[in-house]
Amino acid sequence: MHIGVPKEIKIHESRVGLTPPAVRELVASGHHVMVQKNAGMQIDLGDDKYRNAGAEIVETPQEIYAKADLIVKVKEPQSSELPLLRAGQVLFTYLHLAPDPVQAKSLMDSGCIAIAYETVTDSFGGLPLLAPMSEVAGRMAIQAGAHALELDQGGRGMLLGGVSGVPAARVVVLGGGVVGTNAARIAMGVEAHVTVLDKSIHRLQQLDSQYGSRINTVFSTVDALEEHVTTADLVIGAVLVPGGAAPKLVTREMVSRMNRGTVLVDVAIDQGGCFATSKPTTLADPIFILDGVVHYCVSNMPGAVARTSTFALNNATLPFVLALANKGYRKALMDDPHLRNGLNVCQGRLTHEAVAHALGLAYVSALDTLTQ
Repeated sequence: MHIGVPKEIKIHESRVGLTPPAVRELVASGHHVMVQKNAGMQIDLGDDKYRNAGAEIVETPQEIYAKADLIVKVKEPQSSELPLLRAGQVLFTYLHLAPDPVQAKSLMDSGCIAIAYETVTDSFGGLPLLAPMSEVAGRMAIQAGAHALELDQGGRGMLLGGVSGVPAARVVVLGGGVVGTNAARIAMGVEAHVTVLDKSIHRLQQLDSQYGSRINTVFSTVDALEEHVTTADLVIGAVLVPGGAAPKLVTREMVSRMNRGTVLVDVAIDQGGCFATSKPTTLADPIFILDGVVHYCVSNMPGAVARTSTFALNNATLPFVLALANKGYRKALMDDPHLRNGLNVCQGRLTHEAVAHALGLAYVSALDTLTQ
């Protein structure tokens, strides 16, 4: 199979779809891999490393999209890339279609087969291709929040862990999944006062058992949210509805009652955000202030640590890329129900129920589409 890896063009995005070791695995299986020139240059994955792994280096994305049967990316195709997709071509990347009707329509119009990393599942009920980036984003959320709390960023001028005689900052984490757990872990590491809210008693019990008195666990209700969010110094939004838009847990009224300089880090922003006041920002301009509250809403946070993120992501995606390349997309999807859950768009149809519901469009099951 001809596999193409274009250079990511989203602002401040330096991750790359395949690493040289991943390319070597694919070449060893008999596949032809094309990598766009300088695709990994910013993270010290130069063209020579790809050549040594067996890849062909090509100059333009147009050449990759024209020749490749399978496109492996990191971020959703940008406006200049969408017209390059063609019918029958397989796109394997993060898509986050629920809050993006324009991209969804373009993918449907192209006739391509679009498989989203974020909705591939596993036998444990998890999201294995989202988990590595969730781990990175959760840990980064505390770094970003700590920086935003500094006075020159508009924050309260607080040190997360406090010092002798001065209380630590109050960090509230909404959601106890992969993002929330990693955020809480880093916040505890700097000795902040950490509270995690979640609707799953089982998950709260796990966190309580794992971290004991270092963490406060609270069952999430409107009343609990209002109480903890409005008195926090740093709030991490870490909620996820697989494939769907994130729920707006924190209302505009709650934000207006927060202390001046409180920081909100909305990790769920690529799914629409879980704060009513959130709007997407970039790594180049990550912060805005509304009602005196600092908002950090970068939609590709792991892109700031692109080398770590690229290798972590490839560890998770490579088995699926090999399956798609070795079997072809139809057999790979039919053989693996977890990979099939990643199918969002197939030849003009929306094939993920949560995405279709979020966009208000017709849904056709992936199985029905593949067997027609």
